[in-house]
Amino acid sequence: MEHRLISAIEVALGWSGAEELGNSFVRGSMEDPTLVSRIMTANRLLDIAMRRSLNRPQFRCFQKGEEVHPAIYYTDSVSPRGQSIPMVNMRSLGKLLQEGATVIMDQANVFDPTMEVACRALQWWSRERVQVNAYLTTNDAAGFPLHWDDHDVVIVQLAGEKEWEVHAASRKVPMYRDSDPNNTPSDKIIWSGVMRTGDVMHIPRGHWHQATRTGSGSGKSLHVTFGITKRTGASWLAWLADWCREREIFRHDLDRWHETGGEALTTAAAQLVGERSPDDFLDAYEQETMLPRQVPFLDILGPLDAVACTTHFPPRFQEHGESVDIVTSGKKLTFAAKALPALRLLLSGRPVPLERAAAVVGTEVTELAEILVKEELCAVLTPELSSGYTGLVTNAVS
Repeated sequence: MEHRLISAIEVALGWSGAEELGNSFVRGSMEDPTLVSRIMTANRLLDIAMRRSLNRPQFRCFQKGEEVHPAIYYTDSVSPRGQSIPMVNMRSLGKLLQEGATVIMDQANVFDPTMEVACRALQWWSRERVQVNAYLTTNDAAGFPLHWDDHDVVIVQLAGEKEWEVHAASRKVPMYRDSDPNNTPSDKIIWSGVMRTGDVMHIPRGHWHQATRTGSGSGKSLHVTFGITKRTGASWLAWLADWCREREIFRHDLDRWHETGGEALTTAAAQLVGERSPDDFLDAYEQETMLPRQVPFLDILGPLDAVACTTHFPPRFQEHGESVDIVTSGKKLTFAAKALPALRLLLSGRPVPLERAAAVVGTEVTELAEILVKEELCAVLTPELSSGYTGLVTNAVS
């Protein structure tokens, strides 16, 4: 899936793929600054908050370096039947923002189709899970204190300016669950400066950083942070621990009273490690059953006229002469080899208008699309989902 944002990030950071992800701090600027307003605007962020029932920590507000109690900017919307739904009080939130505050929307990809498509494109690009948080800061509000993240981040400044300070890591590749709390920041500053509209920055896992508008006066800053969580050696060992349960020797109790079984366990563990490599783990991780949220296809609501592949990672094509297997999301679907051109189109990750696709790969594309939608590998291209691709991802038959 070719996505304009990913292409712009690669150019800005001097990358030619995801290989450099997590290696070193780097920053740059996008060549097309108009792209940022297509990704997200401050008003669109606030509109999302206004129209949904969001709860902490999905939506939070900070002022003067401390989290604002939700009771100050949340209210209960009560229906005529007495049903109570927590909603953001936009008047109260507006007052906080006017005074100077930061609002954070975690996992904006769950609520906004443009963010959803961008994260899916980044997942196909990086082969790792991705989520995006949006940060709107007004006037001279402070940000978070110096901290580090347990995942790599790509930050895109969408509007305004914000001052950043990035330090080196004080512990190599720290983890969320670790043997060391890693509470002491590094004194080594590797970059400090102002991120402006269109700027892009990559901060690897473990690098301490902070951002603020303190002293910047009136104005705003809007940026999104794409969090990319890569697999580690510890992830591989945890996966092996799950596989060991298949073997009886690992299911027996450890005997503290007799010196027996230890050598056999060690031998069995070494055999397990040799049989299931880190590459096997990475392959299996992509094929786990993780079907995305999507609108179901119901023919009573109208015909299927356009679809898009919504799997978390690119489906795999395994050709076997007269047949082809599609492997993804814990499923394997087998089709006749003659369906391959249509399947490649439907599973390209790009929007597919079926009438136009039929003129390119044949009328059977509609039947294949119905199968893929039923199996939840593709989703109905609703107007809302379609808006997430517009201007960012070209359709598959353009």
